[in-house]
Amino acid sequence: MNILIIGGTRQIGHFLTEALLESGHRVTLLNRGVSPDTLPETLPRLRVDRTDPVQLRRALTGRTFDVVVDTVLHRRPEAEVITQLLNGSTGRYIALSTGQVYLVRDGLTRPFSEDDYDGPIMPAPPFGTYDYEEWLYGSDKRQSEDVLMEAHARTGFPATVLRLPMVISARDQYLRLYNYVLRLRDGGPVLIADQPDYPVRNVYAHDVVRAIMRLLDYAGGFGRAFNISPDETLSLSDLLHRLAHTLNVTANIVTVPRSVLIANGFLPDCSPFSDVWMSELDNTRSKVELGMTYTPVDDVLRDVVDMLQRRQPKPPAGYRRRNAERALAASLKTPQ
Repeated sequence: MNILIIGGTRQIGHFLTEALLESGHRVTLLNRGVSPDTLPETLPRLRVDRTDPVQLRRALTGRTFDVVVDTVLHRRPEAEVITQLLNGSTGRYIALSTGQVYLVRDGLTRPFSEDDYDGPIMPAPPFGTYDYEEWLYGSDKRQSEDVLMEAHARTGFPATVLRLPMVISARDQYLRLYNYVLRLRDGGPVLIADQPDYPVRNVYAHDVVRAIMRLLDYAGGFGRAFNISPDETLSLSDLLHRLAHTLNVTANIVTVPRSVLIANGFLPDCSPFSDVWMSELDNTRSKVELGMTYTPVDDVLRDVVDMLQRRQPKPPAGYRRRNAERALAASLKTPQ
């Protein structure tokens, strides 16, 4: 197949490109080219800012693709442009969305299923706050999805949406799991927030890639959304103890009032998975309709740790305040 990938090459896009090439597909990348990648130099690359309709139209007019995978569709105007440009020019359009489309809904209970999408949206939090930015992200993603589904209903545009929770891998540009690896390895306290202590159900980047690969040979799914999420739901404490076991160390976990962590400027660096904007998705539809199976958490942790060991990324900036975290922990209760 002739496949276009729109967006980043750092995590999902990188692994997807490798998988597609290994399976014999032809791949073209469309992105700004700002972030360096280690993919083959021979790959066709369209250097385009996808938020610029003029650039996008110039790059895609007259081109056809069997499949387009859009990893960076964020806002309604982008969706309106891409549905116009690709209508009749691709056999399938796969957009990566987010579980945050459920978090901005009013009155839902976890885990969220695809049928929970429709309904009232919560009011916007105060402008300029962290909660506002997260709410805006989820709201913008919803508007993008709405455009795709409207285009499918109106013209048959071949859209499929994959909704993802937080994605983890050794190539995560935010180094979220690596934050915990460093803290567990140094033997000091790992500070996590007390409430709300939402369950952790993050998806492995390679499982997202497998879902996309399954869609390539799937005859259905048009005008549909699928939650891509693992089977296991863990508490953050349980996840960290499993990660510690993978690292062959003992977890020294200290629960701290969220307000204290915020006041000291430690969140999200000290505990990225303590974020209140963490979604928990029901994966039943993906398993029934796409035949998806998901990598067990312990296998994910082992794979990510092994790859981190090979890559040896630099410590995130937030790790520089490690001594301050230790001092705070010493002033609080003993580890769990």
